Amino acid sequence: MPSPSAPRLTSGEIKAAAERIAGRIRPVAVAQASPHRFLALELLQHTGSFKARGAMNFLLAHQESGGLPDAGVTIASGGNAGLACGWAARELGVRATVFLPENAPAVKVARLRSYGAEVRLVGQRYDEARAACEEFAAASGALASHAYDHPLIAAGAGTLTEEILRGVPGGVDTIVVSVGGGGLFAGVATAALEAGVRVVAVEPENCRALHAALDAGRVVDVPVSSVAADSLGATRVSQDALEAARREGVRSVLVTEEAIVAARQRLWDEHRLAVEHAAATAAAFVPEPGARTAFVLCGANTSLTTLA
Repeated sequence: MPSPSAPRLTSGEIKAAAERIAGRIRPVAVAQASPHRFLALELLQHTGSFKARGAMNFLLAHQESGGLPDAGVTIASGGNAGLACGWAARELGVRATVFLPENAPAVKVARLRSYGAEVRLVGQRYDEARAACEEFAAASGALASHAYDHPLIAAGAGTLTEEILRGVPGGVDTIVVSVGGGGLFAGVATAALEAGVRVVAVEPENCRALHAALDAGRVVDVPVSSVAADSLGATRVSQDALEAARREGVRSVLVTEEAIVAARQRLWDEHRLAVEHAAATAAAFVPEPGARTAFVLCGANTSLTTLA
């Protein structure tokens, strides 16, 4: 099956992704929250998260190369990546088969089906759904997608950076992003460092895959337990994320559960922004006074019941 030659995650690939997905995704809106703080409102993106960028770039790149098989695309994800894959496939007229555990929330199953995706419920754990997805891809020839660990996915996410810089007159010194598997961080950092902008990678203290990889000097598996684990609960980061985090101009920090919850509530109380805990993880970081800082609010797929 033909497919694009494996691209490296470079600023050039991110520029190519920006050209490829232009007109198909929503350019990020940037709001000024205070004299030196700016909010990149990616929660307004299609499907409610930044994942739409990478999913669209991934499918378009394969479509351009003739690498989209008749069997379509498949992914194992009940989260934002699965929703983004289903949406992008619908937009391009491509079949999508999404694997979820049998206990997946009915609302997620319904939303995926509303995009026209075929949903297959397998097992009680994500690993069982993932294994079934891999078997399906091998047997059917469907194109296997990934939630974050692919250069085309990360490059799509990295298109945020230039939009943020254009959206803030006078520019910013630092962009702050939350980190799970590292696709968003790797993409944003690659583009930001090229532009001379620092990046802060923020993780929950109990979902520290990037932090642990930096300490170990290699990608390692970590246990995950956090209020933000539904989006940031990757047990390991991508190699691209680790390489980006090692570069000068990048800082990796951990925040507490209490800080995440408080940041999420503050965004609601002060700005009426209902974000998921993953987005609030970035907002929990406290920048240096006077530093012009942009916070990426990466998603809005959350329940409003805890934001009274």
